[in-house]
Amino acid sequence: MQMHLLRSALRRRPDFECFSCAMDESEILQTLKNEKIAVALLSFGTCRSDESMLSIIRRTHLTFPRMPIVVLHEHRSDSVLMDALRVGARGLFSFGKLPFRMLCRCIQRVHDGEAWLSHNEVRHLLDAVAQSPPLRVVNAKGSDLLSPREEQVVALVAEGLSNRKIANELQLSEHTVKKYMFRIFDKLGISTRVELVLYAVSHGHTVGAERVPAPLFNSSAT
Repeated sequence: MQMHLLRSALRRRPDFECFSCAMDESEILQTLKNEKIAVALLSFGTCRSDESMLSIIRRTHLTFPRMPIVVLHEHRSDSVLMDALRVGARGLFSFGKLPFRMLCRCIQRVHDGEAWLSHNEVRHLLDAVAQSPPLRVVNAKGSDLLSPREEQVVALVAEGLSNRKIANELQLSEHTVKKYMFRIFDKLGISTRVELVLYAVSHGHTVGAERVPAPLFNSSAT
């Protein structure tokens, strides 16, 4: 019933064109293949297991890596939602906490290349980073892509420090920190601090540079 009402509401919006299908992996992939979908909304309700939900998100992301995915969720644990981000989601939206108009804003933000996370989800994301192994990115020959200083900057960004506080911590100018940030973004193929945090959560270990994903979003949401 909730999904029926959601489809009806979206179809009444002149700025949206809505296609729907059953929450079946093969049907989702077929719909994304046949239609010109800009943003995929995946709603799992409470009937699917966490493992099934994550499997569908992962498969959708691997098949359509540039397709922004928003997960509509209710009563999922914080750890599962963080796993949803790890396997490809770029937005998390709870109907129990936010009205329909905010979903429309979420869709537009994610379509424009941003991420959509609540303040609470951002906090849990930062906590996950704090518990992750240090980030080290190497190229195909095993050489480090980030310098030791750049790795320090990444660690401080993951702790939630602003450029000014990072500059104070490392005894650098704020301008120098900004230059480090631009270089880090360029090397990792990303463009924002939130994307860097997400990358650190997903790759808190040595990984090959060829596995660095293309940029999928540009800034944090709410």
